[in-house]
Amino acid sequence: MLDNSFIHIQGIGEKSERSIWSRGIRTWTDFLECPECVLSEVKDCVIREELRNSMAHRHEIGFFAERLPSCEAWRLYESFRQRVVYLDIETSGGYMGADEITVIGTFDGNSVCSFVSGSNLEDFECSIADYDLVVTFNGTCFDLPFIKRSFPNITLPPAHIDLRFPLKRLGYRGGLKRIERETGIERDEGIRGMDGFDAVRLWKAYQWGDNRALQVLLEYNAADVVNLEPLMELVNRELKARIFPFGA
Repeated sequence: MLDNSFIHIQGIGEKSERSIWSRGIRTWTDFLECPECVLSEVKDCVIREELRNSMAHRHEIGFFAERLPSCEAWRLYESFRQRVVYLDIETSGGYMGADEITVIGTFDGNSVCSFVSGSNLEDFECSIADYDLVVTFNGTCFDLPFIKRSFPNITLPPAHIDLRFPLKRLGYRGGLKRIERETGIERDEGIRGMDGFDAVRLWKAYQWGDNRALQVLLEYNAADVVNLEPLMELVNRELKARIFPFGA
């Protein structure tokens, strides 16, 4: 989808992008090779310069993350999916003092990593450096601010897709678990129906010596991150079908 996008160019909004597509111009190359005036002589000149710049930075996600409107960050997924990590945190809910991170879960499309307070939480800072694109659900308001407070010197991936917003754009409202049910994603029976309050309760139980509670908490958190992948695929597929006139 990135090669089909023009909205990252300053001065090009949704209307102008649709106008470009309506001329049968699907890609950056199509625009550069078009012998006719597309928008206007001045605009076309600016766009061609910006497209050449875009092609020169094709493999640099930060270049596009800075230029795309945040609501269009989902367009990065197809081009950078090999460097994506799905992320979710659990917190103490203020148990025994300040609300702090108890677990950070990540999923790279192959394996889940769990970082636990009091065990290996500090390893997260090094691990996250391996990725260019982080995908969350409500991470803009919750997960990433929490992480930045807990790791003041951390360098997070240069691009972030918060699925809460494109899913809302597609008509899916409510929390992650509700949207999972609406889209046919099922959880294992042992953690089905659990929510963030249960995560806090399980952490309390673990602090009181119940090691099984920690295992259940990690299973719950793992489902949170693993289930973000099919939702990311859904967002990419459905939004592309909705806005792009030429299909996949």
